[in-house]
Amino acid sequence: MENHPEPKYHIQSHESKLNWLRAAVLGANDGIVSIAGLVVGVAGATQSSVVILTAGIAGIIAGAISMAAGEYVSVSSSKDTEKALLVKERFELEHYPKEEMEELKNIYKHKGLSENTAAQVAKELTEKDPMAAHFDAELRIDPDNLINPWHAAIASAASFFLGSMIPLFAIALPPQELRVQVAFVSVIFALFLTGTLSAKIGGASITRAVLRVVTGGILAMAVTYAIGRAFGVSGII
Repeated sequence: MENHPEPKYHIQSHESKLNWLRAAVLGANDGIVSIAGLVVGVAGATQSSVVILTAGIAGIIAGAISMAAGEYVSVSSSKDTEKALLVKERFELEHYPKEEMEELKNIYKHKGLSENTAAQVAKELTEKDPMAAHFDAELRIDPDNLINPWHAAIASAASFFLGSMIPLFAIALPPQELRVQVAFVSVIFALFLTGTLSAKIGGASITRAVLRVVTGGILAMAVTYAIGRAFGVSGII
């Protein structure tokens, strides 16, 4: 049976899903580290469960909103750039069709096709759908599948929120004398999982990825806990 290459738009869709998954893992990792550092630091300053939970919840809300806003602005800018490129390409196809045909032919020549074959491919693709041919080959943009800033914002906020639940519950549920230790262990384990997953998604070294995120998490908790102890308040509220 003859093997046919996978359509490029399908490949792009697969890559897009991987990018979303990678972003979700990174968002969860941010939630874990940020809120872990916050609640452990507060726990170093006071034994009050109310104060620790209040700080943790406030940090989660602020962090999720910040992540969503930042992702929305970033993706909106990228989408505006894609739209501008599509408009520019439509204009050039309308006013400079010969130059655009030559450009398309050269693209396929650079991919390894002969002069005649590249010219024939460019001609046939242009006759079928000139817009799609140039959007695909030149811009690698699917005009029917542009990135959505709202999807990105919601996904970023949701992943941050889910990740932040781990240190919040780890600091809130155990007995007072064990809360910091349980939080440290829980966060390290969670970061081990996110580091492993991010490495598998990106095809990177699992050991290095895990070492980076776990070291960062431990450092964040250790520093904030030390600061909390140094400026701590006495008594239980």
